Amino acid sequence: MSDWLTAQEVMRRLRLKPQTLYAYVSRGRIEARADDADPRKKLYRAADIGRLEYRKTRGRRGATIAEDAIAWGEPVLASSITTIAHGRLWYRGQDAEMLAQTARLEDIARLLWACGEARFPTQASIIPAGTGQQRMFALMAARAAADPVIAGRTPKALYLEAASVLDGLVDAVAGGPGEGPIHERIGRAWGCDADGAALIRIALVLLADHELNASTFAVRVTASTGASLAACVLAGLSALSGPLHGGMARRVRAFFDETQRDGTARAVRARLATGAPIPGFGHPLYPAGDPRARCLLAAFTLPAAFAEVSQTTQAITGEVSNIDFALTALSEILRLDDDGPFQIFAAARCTGWIAHALEQFQTGRLIRPRARYTGPAPDIT
Repeated sequence: MSDWLTAQEVMRRLRLKPQTLYAYVSRGRIEARADDADPRKKLYRAADIGRLEYRKTRGRRGATIAEDAIAWGEPVLASSITTIAHGRLWYRGQDAEMLAQTARLEDIARLLWACGEARFPTQASIIPAGTGQQRMFALMAARAAADPVIAGRTPKALYLEAASVLDGLVDAVAGGPGEGPIHERIGRAWGCDADGAALIRIALVLLADHELNASTFAVRVTASTGASLAACVLAGLSALSGPLHGGMARRVRAFFDETQRDGTARAVRARLATGAPIPGFGHPLYPAGDPRARCLLAAFTLPAAFAEVSQTTQAITGEVSNIDFALTALSEILRLDDDGPFQIFAAARCTGWIAHALEQFQTGRLIRPRARYTGPAPDIT
């Protein structure tokens, strides 16, 4: 089946009128592009049509809608921070790829937190021993147990604490306090030159937020209880550590090792034969390709082995590399430790987590879903 459908095909499958189809497109629920054969006409992404068709067949019962929303469905929470539309990532209406050309992570924090020209004073965090990942968890856990809750505090006080939390997390990544832009502090700690630090800057900007992903949802649930910003970030770190989220880079590295041992084509086909996905390729929110990966990969030359894996995997599967592949490749050329990609991811995403924590608390609502019970019936005899 084609990846793109005509307007007539879409209206027939979804039983829509033309004006309803146009409304779906304008709201970002269906992606459209010009028809190469006739620029006066539009084509519509089949994957979007399939998702809407599936929802129609399941009906509109409350429990069904909620289940679909939790699994790659429509947003379950209103947010003005980040959106994914037209195959691109937008921070408060600004294209993340364009921002990555010049912005620093501090600039993105101010944008996402909507705090104007707030300053980021240097802190003096006491950093525990251990790996970078261990230091981040230990520091945030200590702060979560001691920092004041969000409730009853002025926006200025919260912004200062937000900057302190982010600064502390960066100190944990770097192994100690430092001065200067965040990407330079991390680069110095990791022995990178100016070019390496510049690549870290781009990665940090591109990873700052990604709408309501698993870790951000965990943050918003925590914030809805009124917990401290550090507690919210700790919740985000915990969710990010899973192999299906921020821990994906290790799976990409394992797949890369398979390709080097067995040959790329054989490694790809072996995974496909077992129904296993190819780590580092494809993304359900970016059918045409992950713009974050596109932007980061354009900033450096892929090592030959990575380039071969990317080209061969795309030729066999049709999927292009995503941000996890790009981050793993960046880690390779910068000679980072195994948890280097996770540390970059966490330091960057901390800015988005804080933005969502502040936004969620402002709603004054506790996030408390209901379960659709499927166990044994209660014995009321």
